Amino acid sequence: MSNWGRTNTDYQSIQYCFPNNNLSCSRSIRPEVEYIIVYIFVAVTSVFTVFLNLLVIISISHFKQLHTLTNVLILSLAVADLIAGLILMPVQGMKLIEPCWYFGEIFCSIFSLILYVVVTAALGNMIIISVDRYIAVNDPLRYPMKVTKSRAIVSIVVNWLFSFIYNFYMLYEIILNPERNHTCIGECIISINVENAILDPFVCLVAPCCIIIPLNVKICFVANYQAKHFNSVKDKKIKSEQKAARTLGIVVLVYLLCWMPFYLTSLSVGHNENDYLIINVMGWIVSMNSCMNPLIYAMFYRWFRLSAKYILTLKIFEPSSANVNIMQM
Repeated sequence: MSNWGRTNTDYQSIQYCFPNNNLSCSRSIRPEVEYIIVYIFVAVTSVFTVFLNLLVIISISHFKQLHTLTNVLILSLAVADLIAGLILMPVQGMKLIEPCWYFGEIFCSIFSLILYVVVTAALGNMIIISVDRYIAVNDPLRYPMKVTKSRAIVSIVVNWLFSFIYNFYMLYEIILNPERNHTCIGECIISINVENAILDPFVCLVAPCCIIIPLNVKICFVANYQAKHFNSVKDKKIKSEQKAARTLGIVVLVYLLCWMPFYLTSLSVGHNENDYLIINVMGWIVSMNSCMNPLIYAMFYRWFRLSAKYILTLKIFEPSSANVNIMQM
């Protein structure tokens, strides 16, 4: 190929993910300071997310007083958030600044499966939490009979199994044929057939919103009614359920505010570099939700603040620490 008419500037502006491969994708170059700032932010946020969710998991697992039905659901959500902090946030953060995919075709497929399994499982957790809080607030007397620990555990297991099976079905062609994940070497994109593209919005957007939003609206009305009519000391249990419903309602609302823009954006944008950047930014916002949940617990749950203090001071290694009355500390 002739080099006639090309300048040194042309060669500097055109760079490739893999310079020695003729099928390599091209890449845009950003200022070095931009790379440093983004990578530091991603690293700090990911570590912070892992740290906070480990506190939640250790607290609920260790202290027997926290082995409640609601906390079992919070534990499942914390596991999803922990996976997000360990795997999803670092990779999603890297995709914000680095246009090239350096981890190979196979990990592209595996990462996509992990991403959507975790996100779908978190969405399923939100549905289960909404149903649990609805029953607790709307029918508190029969709540212990309707919602048992075994039923809660079964619902969590079914949720994770469904998330894996559903997303494996959606992505199985990509998983079995990872070479379809790119049009050039250094690219990781997800594409599904038309039938799945029609099914997925209903399963992951329309149906969950039709369940979660009405339930939480009903919870708010019932909780406000109870707050006006139950003010005696003997109604402490009802007030406790109201506080839990309000706190978890905030968790659900924040998740939907993060999830819906990402999903709607992924359905509407095209396939150029700017569109991929928008999707990656929205995907990072969804991942950031995993860091927000423990902060919400810290703001509204006294037991989380006390148990975190107990853990950070290493008192959990003391004999019989699991039996400590964490609520009375």
